[in-house]
Amino acid sequence: MIHVNEAVIEEKAVLEEMQYHPATSQRDAMFQAAEALIIGELLKQRAAELGLDVQDANAPANEEDFLDQLIEKEVNVPEASEEECRTYFEQNRDKFTTSPLMEAKHILLAAPPGEDKPRMEALTIAEELIKQLKAGGDFARLAKAHSACPSKETGGSLGQISKGQTVPEFERVVFSLEPGLYDAPIESRYGFHIVWVERKVAGLPLEFMDVREKIRDYLNEKVRHKAIAQYIHTLIAGAKIEGYDFSVSTSPLMQ
Repeated sequence: MIHVNEAVIEEKAVLEEMQYHPATSQRDAMFQAAEALIIGELLKQRAAELGLDVQDANAPANEEDFLDQLIEKEVNVPEASEEECRTYFEQNRDKFTTSPLMEAKHILLAAPPGEDKPRMEALTIAEELIKQLKAGGDFARLAKAHSACPSKETGGSLGQISKGQTVPEFERVVFSLEPGLYDAPIESRYGFHIVWVERKVAGLPLEFMDVREKIRDYLNEKVRHKAIAQYIHTLIAGAKIEGYDFSVSTSPLMQ
């Protein structure tokens, strides 16, 4: 059991909360669930102290239940100024361009995610096909014979693609490539891709006014997140908590 001031969080509540906290291990999921319930309880208690609407004082609280009301009432969250937005823009100009365009073709060696043997087999075939292409093999013929993508009927051509049109793990690699055959298979959730970039058109710089609102939203959210973290730290520091040690937390909110 966990005690939060005078309230008790039963083990059953933690176990039920775990389903909402996917993690790499059951232990991590349990820690995250316990932390969420403790923070929720602290927020509920503070909301009750301030006379805010707490409909069921005995029900487990989620940290989102009262957070917006409390932040609005107790936390000053400054908004980014025009000068701060412009400074961020000047310091990060390389982030603000139109999407580059790529013309590429690929051969997909399909393999289901999470199945080691089929994926290793697909990787081995992909590496062998790359050797054949380096030795002068015909891309269209190999695509026709081996690719699991419908593009095999057009020589593996993906046509012209921009960011956001393909899965992130494929995109991260492809948009960093220069024209020509990439000499290693690219892994995605679908399997392994052999990629040949035929043409690359770099993105064009954007003007400040094109991205001002996007920057303002980003900076405001960053400041709000920091303010929330500080507020929750204050509640934790002022509470009597038994059965959980926040000093071992790995939550980004607690860092």
